Amino acid sequence: MIRRTFLSDWTRRLAPLLLAIALIVVASVVFADRYHNTLRAQAISTERNETTQQTRAVLRLLESELQKFRLLPVVLSEYPDLRAALRSGRVDMALNDKLAVLKAKTGAGAIFALDRNGRTIAASNARLPDSFVGQDYSFRPYYRLGWTKGGGEYFALGTVSHRPGLYLSRRIEGSDGPIGIIVVKVEFDAIERTWRDRRALSFVADANDVLLLSSDPTLRFRALRSIDPARKAQIKQALQFGGAPLTPLGIAVGPDGLTRMRDGSQAMTASLPVPVAGWRLYHIEPLDNALQATRQRANVAVFMFIMLLSLLLAGLAWAIARRRRALEARAILEREVALRTADLAREMEARATADQRYRQAREELAHANRLGTLGTISAGVAHEINQPVATIRTFAENASAFLDRAQPQQAATNLREIVAMTDRIGSITAQLRRYARRGVGTIGPVSLAQAMDGVRLLVGDQFRSAGVTLSLPSPGPDLNVRAGRVRLEQVLVNLLTNALEAVRDQLDPWVRVDLTQSDGRVILDVRDSGPGIDPAVADQLFMPFATTKAGGLGLGLHIARDIMVEFGGTLDHVANDDHTLFRMTLDAL
Repeated sequence: MIRRTFLSDWTRRLAPLLLAIALIVVASVVFADRYHNTLRAQAISTERNETTQQTRAVLRLLESELQKFRLLPVVLSEYPDLRAALRSGRVDMALNDKLAVLKAKTGAGAIFALDRNGRTIAASNARLPDSFVGQDYSFRPYYRLGWTKGGGEYFALGTVSHRPGLYLSRRIEGSDGPIGIIVVKVEFDAIERTWRDRRALSFVADANDVLLLSSDPTLRFRALRSIDPARKAQIKQALQFGGAPLTPLGIAVGPDGLTRMRDGSQAMTASLPVPVAGWRLYHIEPLDNALQATRQRANVAVFMFIMLLSLLLAGLAWAIARRRRALEARAILEREVALRTADLAREMEARATADQRYRQAREELAHANRLGTLGTISAGVAHEINQPVATIRTFAENASAFLDRAQPQQAATNLREIVAMTDRIGSITAQLRRYARRGVGTIGPVSLAQAMDGVRLLVGDQFRSAGVTLSLPSPGPDLNVRAGRVRLEQVLVNLLTNALEAVRDQLDPWVRVDLTQSDGRVILDVRDSGPGIDPAVADQLFMPFATTKAGGLGLGLHIARDIMVEFGGTLDHVANDDHTLFRMTLDAL
């Protein structure tokens, strides 16, 4: 009873394991069979494609060789010496020597001419022991094809040389009809040697499936299949292949290209027609290595499949536990992400606040720079205002006198002049107010002509008082740039006052602003006749607190470059041996 209970417990414990093993075995067998079949089909398809490509390459080599020799009979049929020999029927040794030279240069197996009766009257081997001269070849099909049809191609074993080759014949026409046949024999030893360098088997079979050419010379004149006895007798009677037995090759080529070789190995065969009547090229690539590799891949895949199933079954419980732990870890991660997101939000807010403070501080600094510049130009502006005020006083006194004299027209003229002077004072004070007020950072289209007029009002008197010639451009009213007017004027005033300080004590001093346009950009070059900037400090011009002026803060150029960058433009010092040059670039709108 105890033993039965013990066995029952073990059975219950082992049942899931045995069931899992059974599932693994069944699944592995099914997978192995299907996967191996799939891999085998893929390997066969790949080998079929590659074999076909190799066959095309082999065929191109053979076609090029044939094409080279097919033109030779055509050319020789027009050869005057050959025509003369055929008409006379006499052997011409000079002609034989010419044919021998032509044979050597072209690589032909032999070149010879037959008269009307099929007798050889000229040959490239006339001076050799196996000469064709005098031989009767009227029984050869290439003679009959040439004489009756004008030309033909016939493969056979040479009756004298006992070397196989393709005979290309062409009829030679005379003024009163055919006078003979020119024959070129093509031997394929070089082609076969080239094929022999490959690991595959290549051969050409004729319409009777007899192997004419082969990368394996021992297979030459064997047959792909058994030849009908009557047909075999006809071939032997024509001496096409001498006494070759024409025995079957012993390979079986399937319709899908799969081939069983003589030794039982498998191969893939592809065949293509050769441009010779009845010829076909066969190329056979060994398949055993590819199939063996397929079996190895299938075995590895089955092993991996078994391991995978085992791991999946063994890890099922672990996966459930891992999922539970993953849910807990995810909850912890979500809390961490929430905390980190809050930290990032606070950091971004702090960065935004810092950026805003930086922009405010930069604007405050630019404003302070403008106010400092106003202190420099205030005397000149006061002089600009004093002149119109004095003129107003004079015109007012004259108007009063004209009224006392009962001359209202002259008084009205003086009053109009007073109004014009008042407008002049208004434009000067408006420019000062606009230049002195705090900028709002607005960027948009700015009339360059208006900006130049404002700069001229602000610094014109300083230059006149210092005796320095100032040349400003006069842009057209339609030329706008992307900027802020007040800050653009600030940059120009800063560069012009710097230039004024640099040339104040020189003879014939001048400051000039040149305007050019290129590729949608407006370029303003601020030049002066000063001695230029020391190269030792040129690289530090735009750094904060870097200055060459006694008592200067070194902030003007730094602020000016920041303003230009904000406009989407540039401000740079351009090295120049003749004078100082600062270049401003802005987008034209």
